[in-house]
Amino acid sequence: MRALITGITGQDGSYLADFLLGKGYEVYGMVRRSSTESFERINHIIDKVTLKQADLLDQLSLIELIKDSKPDEIYNLGAQSFVPTSWNQPVLTGEFTALGVTRVLEAIRLVNPKIKFYQASSSEMFGKVRAVPQNESTPFHPRSPYGVAKAYGHFITVNYRESYDIFACSGILFNHESPRRGKEFVTRKITSEVAKIKLGKAKKLYLGNLEAKRDWGFAGDYVEAMWLMLQQAQADDFVIGTGETHSVKEFVEIAFDHVGLDYKKYVESKKEFFRPAEVDLLVADNTKAKKVLGWQPKVSFDELVKMMVDADLKLQEMARVA
Repeated sequence: MRALITGITGQDGSYLADFLLGKGYEVYGMVRRSSTESFERINHIIDKVTLKQADLLDQLSLIELIKDSKPDEIYNLGAQSFVPTSWNQPVLTGEFTALGVTRVLEAIRLVNPKIKFYQASSSEMFGKVRAVPQNESTPFHPRSPYGVAKAYGHFITVNYRESYDIFACSGILFNHESPRRGKEFVTRKITSEVAKIKLGKAKKLYLGNLEAKRDWGFAGDYVEAMWLMLQQAQADDFVIGTGETHSVKEFVEIAFDHVGLDYKKYVESKKEFFRPAEVDLLVADNTKAKKVLGWQPKVSFDELVKMMVDADLKLQEMARVA
């Protein structure tokens, strides 16, 4: 089997590449032309994957990429994926995160409609939630340009499945974290700063809304769900999450406690880090994924936080030695 991953250099793309290589796949990764290349997350497998240049903003490059790589499966994980940036760059977010999906689907339709397609949808589409917990039938009410763009990407995937009989699935993934998470995301910001504070490299951690609640899981668990969706007899959409909700404050408490510190001495909440429109309570109803895919998360919330803190401590200690 041959798979093509857009966004292979990101958190999810790197874990998915690891997973697919373990399944014996030939893995192709789409990368954008850049003057500074960052393959940090895939350095350990760089000689095992084939990287090809293309861009979600360029239709022709996607057509050529698919013709060249001849994949059986395409996983579209490429996007402008940082929610705060989507307020500063809403048009660009729409181009990548919404229209980029259409361009990949159009390329599939034109080159080979038999290719199976996975779209990375997001719990941010639920936004101002209409029901708790959220499942595949819960209405969307996105509260950020990112969430709006993801909703478009989700529905265009459904549309191509129904219009052109393309095997196209959307995974509505709730928050998933790991040591490979970007430092701009709140979870990694916390664990990175906790490591610095523990080692005397920093004194304070400034955060936004400590009461915001999310359903957090481990990214390594979630990429298996992506693969499972494309192994089914019929294409469908699935909510993927732990079914548990935790606040930012809980995340902070566990992280500081893990290194023997009292978070109250180091953490300050600042209005400048609050979202213009907050998403208050996201929690997954993963019943369908458990029943149809046989999927469930393996890493607990507590284990996830400690894993990330340990990884950041190691990174900071290595930097100190260097």
